[in-house]
Amino acid sequence: MAAHDPIAEPDPANAPGPVEALREIGFWLERSRDQTHRVKAYRRAADIVAELPEDELLAHRTAHSWREIGGIGPKTAAVIEQAYSGAVPQYLLDLRSAAQPIGVPGKSLRSRLRGDLHTHSDWSDGGSPIAEMMGVAAALGHEYCALTDHSPRLTVANGLSADRLRRQLEVIAELNERMAPFRILTGIEVDILDDGALDQQADLLAELDIVVASVHSYLRADSETMTKRMVYAVADPNVDVLGHCTGRLVEGARGTRPESTFDAEVVFEACRHYGTAVEINSRPERRDPPSRLIRLAVEMGCDFSVDTDAHAPGQLDWQGYGCERAVANGVAAERVINTWPLDALLARTKSS
Repeated sequence: MAAHDPIAEPDPANAPGPVEALREIGFWLERSRDQTHRVKAYRRAADIVAELPEDELLAHRTAHSWREIGGIGPKTAAVIEQAYSGAVPQYLLDLRSAAQPIGVPGKSLRSRLRGDLHTHSDWSDGGSPIAEMMGVAAALGHEYCALTDHSPRLTVANGLSADRLRRQLEVIAELNERMAPFRILTGIEVDILDDGALDQQADLLAELDIVVASVHSYLRADSETMTKRMVYAVADPNVDVLGHCTGRLVEGARGTRPESTFDAEVVFEACRHYGTAVEINSRPERRDPPSRLIRLAVEMGCDFSVDTDAHAPGQLDWQGYGCERAVANGVAAERVINTWPLDALLARTKSS
């Protein structure tokens, strides 16, 4: 996966090992929005092989007995066999060749993005460890990437208590030492509560590099209630990005959901005044905000953040979807805060 061009030419002379091959297959399946159970099969097989002791690996390689291991089926066994033979597994070659560029009309903006400010790991409702998510972000060419797992009220997403978030900060500090110059930004997707307050301790939010504030509950409240709630949140000095502002779902396994109703002019004026970026969420099932609201936010002088809201490594390449919508609706690259150099971005988020 090359920088900003993950559809790399296959290089048989540099064939991946079995674990890397299985995980890359997972990447391409996630990127193409394939069925979750198929993705999990390859990622589970990768974890199983990665955890086997050397003597067991050697025994299975000698006996070609991978299918005797629970969790490894005929397709994943074939990938392992081919990878150990020194070849790029055929299924991986097929996925690489079938992959299509995402969001071609937004390529000019995508090429200027330096990072992603909204991602999740298996600490909340993501499917992969922090190190794997951030390793893929770096491989895609990002200079920085914010980890923004959920806050505690969102129990269905295993939201982070203050103590768990502090432990996560320690993990990130260790990873940043290993992954430099790539930088993992500390962050959270904090729930906007019913009264507009934020679902995490204010002093802890102040320590973070990026705070994305989103509404996840009572999405059908009346317009006046929702407007006050959102304005109160974006006015908080700790909030940097207003996440998926309408909460809509336009397709996908979760079904569809209509937009929340609120006075967009009032909310976007608050975003402009308080320096809170409006997120253009790249998830295909969200496409949030709708185009008319992106154009309104442009007219009102808002800044933006084009984010993936990725819950799996392959979804980190979905930024092209958001870039395409941003360009189509007149968003200038210089108004997208994740095109900014790291020091300029942090100067903004730390001063707000």
